[in-house]
Amino acid sequence: MAIAYIGLGSNLGDRFAYLQAALQKLKELPHTTVEGVSRIYETPPLGMVHQPAFLNAVAKLQTTLKPTDLLEHLKAIERQLGRPEHYARWSARVIDLDILLYDDLVMQLTHLTIPHPELTRRKFAMQPLLDLADPIHPLFKQPISNLLEHTEDTSTVAALHQMLQL
Repeated sequence: MAIAYIGLGSNLGDRFAYLQAALQKLKELPHTTVEGVSRIYETPPLGMVHQPAFLNAVAKLQTTLKPTDLLEHLKAIERQLGRPEHYARWSARVIDLDILLYDDLVMQLTHLTIPHPELTRRKFAMQPLLDLADPIHPLFKQPISNLLEHTEDTSTVAALHQMLQL
């Protein structure tokens, strides 16, 4: 069994409901158990900044799915929840699901890079990840807490009182 950390984000519609629906669908994945979920954080958008703020969280999965199969399932969940298959980078979205880490795996394919290449530049991914664990980044060989402390991301990441239900 592998441990995978999945970033969840939404900035359109009922953001909380989309995160909850995505978490429910993660619980339904074959050969996978959701072991935990972080608090929810509200964060400003990156890239195209003239759009609503995001709600972000991280889920910890235990799975026997290969990373490429897990990615296919995540993309299917996004489409089921209303995200189009093709979209502009940095655009607003009802749901976004990303593999942040998968054990200590390092891989780069045309459609999948693990660890997520932007992880260390995104407070909105590292902060909720730390709610669950403080894994060692497989490329930088440092705990995520240290990478968060030294990130160049100066955005505000505010924890909300709402919690997703496992």
